[in-house]
Amino acid sequence: MSLLISVKQAEFTYLREKTNASAGNLSVQLQKLKDAGYIEIEKKFKDNYPQTNCKITPAGIQAFELYVKNLQSYFNK
Repeated sequence: MSLLISVKQAEFTYLREKTNASAGNLSVQLQKLKDAGYIEIEKKFKDNYPQTNCKITPAGIQAFELYVKNLQSYFNK
């Protein structure tokens, strides 16, 4: 989420490289975020290769901002 909030959208391979997650693990986590309504996933082909793009939704931005606020509140106690 912290990567997606800072960009308009991100390709699956970019997210995998930046998080050092396995493709399978990242796929599961992205699906959970999609199911929660926090991200949108678009699958298409580019030069005959599959391409998966992810972008954060307004609900995802709101949830992430609340998460950060709660973390700050926890550490400021």
